[in-house]
Amino acid sequence: MTGQDGDLREQVRANYAAAALRVAAGGTACCGSDGCGSSDGSDGSDGVEIDAGFGAGLYAAGDRDALPAEAVAASLGCGNPLAVAELREGERVLDLGSGGGIDVLLSARRVGPSGKAYGLDMTEEMLALALANSKKAGATNVEFLKGAIESVPLPANSVDVVISNCVINLSVDKAAVFAEMFRVLVPGGRIGVSDVVAEDHLSPEQRAERGDYVGCTAGALSAAEYRAGLEAAGFTEIGITPTHQVADGMHSAIVRAVK
Repeated sequence: MTGQDGDLREQVRANYAAAALRVAAGGTACCGSDGCGSSDGSDGSDGVEIDAGFGAGLYAAGDRDALPAEAVAASLGCGNPLAVAELREGERVLDLGSGGGIDVLLSARRVGPSGKAYGLDMTEEMLALALANSKKAGATNVEFLKGAIESVPLPANSVDVVISNCVINLSVDKAAVFAEMFRVLVPGGRIGVSDVVAEDHLSPEQRAERGDYVGCTAGALSAAEYRAGLEAAGFTEIGITPTHQVADGMHSAIVRAVK
């Protein structure tokens, strides 16, 4: 890892550690083109602020209400990967960059007691928050792991589904992330990812003008780059579907693919 890559990773770690501490202290985490999206003023359960483009506002109210308020407050995603992952009873699912645990806890409910939901995060503070949230939710089929999404601490062919919510854009080695997703999936396994994706005409410099790296913007791949990266890792049946704009020429998108 180059010095610049190491600096970026540390910026990401520090930002999300601070977000976890804000939530633990009764505040709300946030993510967006400026690192903290603008609230539309509406509230979720227990007074949690809901942002229109990022975070808890992208989940159904029924899902939010079924979780601890801290899991909702810590939501930093740009979409709802569970809306497309089509999780089934008994499946094993891995959430890359699991943060406060909202997607892991919702996944655990969907796969049921015969399934398993793993959450992977590199930030101690987020892992502590996620563990506390899982206890409050009474979840027994979840496991949180410390590690980097470029080097997943699970064996090959060990999960049925990989999900992620606005995290892959933060990686400094996206090829490694795609390779790890492919490695841990069983043959026929699938991904259901929400991420920020740039329009193909935008250069890396133009993407950086629209927001910083930690704010989920400067590190985003173009749609063509995303597709090429997944193909290089071995994925097929790739689909990239924009859902809403998060900056000029930048969109939240649902990414699907099959091993």
